[in-house]
Amino acid sequence: MLKNVATVLLDGVHPFELGVVCEVFGLDRSDEGLPVYDFAVVSAEGPALSTHVPGLTVSTPHGLDRLEEADLITVPATDAVTSRGYPPELLDALRRAVDRGSRVLSVCSGVFVLGAAGLLDGRRCAAHWRHADELARRFPRAMVEPDVLYVDADPVITSAGTASGIDACLHIVRKEQGPEVANKIARRMVVPPHRDGGQAQYIERPLPKSSCDTVGEVLVWMEEHLDQDVTVERLAARAHMSPRTFARRFQQETGTTPYRWLLRQRVLLAQRLLEATDETMDTIADRTGFGTAAALRHQFVRALGTTPNSYRRAFRGPQAA
Repeated sequence: MLKNVATVLLDGVHPFELGVVCEVFGLDRSDEGLPVYDFAVVSAEGPALSTHVPGLTVSTPHGLDRLEEADLITVPATDAVTSRGYPPELLDALRRAVDRGSRVLSVCSGVFVLGAAGLLDGRRCAAHWRHADELARRFPRAMVEPDVLYVDADPVITSAGTASGIDACLHIVRKEQGPEVANKIARRMVVPPHRDGGQAQYIERPLPKSSCDTVGEVLVWMEEHLDQDVTVERLAARAHMSPRTFARRFQQETGTTPYRWLLRQRVLLAQRLLEATDETMDTIADRTGFGTAAALRHQFVRALGTTPNSYRRAFRGPQAA
């Protein structure tokens, strides 16, 4: 049973990610019949720590010895994760925690600390999409999943950027103490107890630029005619090439196939229309070339891990769905 929680801080800690953990595990909600955790904020680098907010510092009387009794150790995001080192005593404490059966949880860039401790080796893990490539480069034995909100590779739980720490914390509560407890905490926090989809719906992914202008004019034409039925044969004719030559040249210059390029552009257009307009799903499907609302939904879910309606609610509020 989850009873004892410690969150360990490094210099340059991010207050929001720290606040997420404190909000879920550090408040006394016994008046609503919710569990009270023995919660402590622990410093890995002295009694007073800077944050990445100028002028804001955090102090705590607890040192690393407090981690030895924790059922769950959380590691919030901190500054300079791609260049700094970490206290060996902290890394040893995290390894000991896992060895004795405790859980460790990272929020956003805190995952680099777990990687430095060797806790990501051979495990699936989540990372903010901006850090995913660097995490995979620094810890090649980690199985980085850049599109998810969190990964539970018990006893190591990793969450992606900022608010996904809420998702991971509530997941742990749900797993240990049931959905009713997790739902009540979420209700007090005024957040959804579970979010659909993954990071893909929040990532801006510009399409690969053409390295030369052989297919450049065709790309412009494709983007201006997303609502039309487009085939490789039709595109090749516009480029004055055979279909086989065109497909090969397209792959060389864009890094993807015509179908995938077109599909991604259509999804991007659908995202913009869902965010900025009140058009119906049928209209959006027609404008983006998917044809039907069902086809739009299918491809949207495949690409982003969430439905068009859920995406619109996330970006425009429930009244827009």
